[in-house]
Amino acid sequence: MAHVKLILREDVPSLGDAGDVVSVKPGFARNYLLPQGKAIPATDANVSELEHHKRVVTERVTRERRAFEAQRDRLEAQRLEFTAQAGEEGKLFGSVTASQIAEALAAKGIEVDRRKIQLEEPIRDVGEHTVLIRLHREIAANVKVKVTAAE
Repeated sequence: MAHVKLILREDVPSLGDAGDVVSVKPGFARNYLLPQGKAIPATDANVSELEHHKRVVTERVTRERRAFEAQRDRLEAQRLEFTAQAGEEGKLFGSVTASQIAEALAAKGIEVDRRKIQLEEPIRDVGEHTVLIRLHREIAANVKVKVTAAE
């Protein structure tokens, strides 16, 4: 089956980054990439325009990267503290979830989408924990979370 050559206008997971020329099956191009505006056909005119587009994308990515690095620095300076009911062995009766961490950060003036908080499973133990927050595919922050038992 023939493939269609497209120029990606934005990053598409498991396919490529913005500005890449990719070859995909016609159905994927026709039903998803083109209608969503994620890609344009790789015609001669579009390919010649690609260099300009790459320069614009590179500048945008650089700006976003600086913003994410600044946010990472602000996040890593934070220490979050939670108090929860716990048993005698330090096991929590409930848990500290990504949503609660996002709310605690929002209360400190830092907006983070809860889906970017990488918890393998909710925190269920008293003590200090390091939580990974993936801001960008290359930039992540480690936030210290301290969980104490309620009296």
